[in-house]
Amino acid sequence: MARITEETRRRNEAAVRAVMDRLLAGDVPEGGKCDIKTLAALAGVSRTGFYPKTNRDGSSRPGPYQHLAEEFERCIAALREAGTTPDPRAAQVERLKSQVAGLKCRLIEHQDQLVELGEFKQRALSQIAAQQMEIQRLREALAAPSNVRTLPRPASAIAPYGSCS
Repeated sequence: MARITEETRRRNEAAVRAVMDRLLAGDVPEGGKCDIKTLAALAGVSRTGFYPKTNRDGSSRPGPYQHLAEEFERCIAALREAGTTPDPRAAQVERLKSQVAGLKCRLIEHQDQLVELGEFKQRALSQIAAQQMEIQRLREALAAPSNVRTLPRPASAIAPYGSCS
């Protein structure tokens, strides 16, 4: 592979820096992200130039634009620490993740509430059934023949001979 000239490298670095500024300002193209792949595509340079190279002897050397990739990643990290996200898709993903987490918490609360209501319903049905059985038992006891007689009730609610006090 042919090496690039110093003039081409400077021209490519200027293009990469211009695209970096656009991406960091939030001007992310449709279908793109605020990443190295989009940076390389918009600048018109090979993405492999942003990564280290391996010499034939096995030693490593930096890629021609690796320092720009590291600077780009540092700028993105600084923006994230400041609370802003240059990539609207990434901001939307973060917002949706927090929304999903909130919905999961609400779902767990609702499930716990349903369990409590189910237990309450079971207790209430058991109490109603017990009360119904007691009512039936008392009705049967009242209807059954026995040697107990009910006394006639007095006609008036006033004691016939005055108060006992």
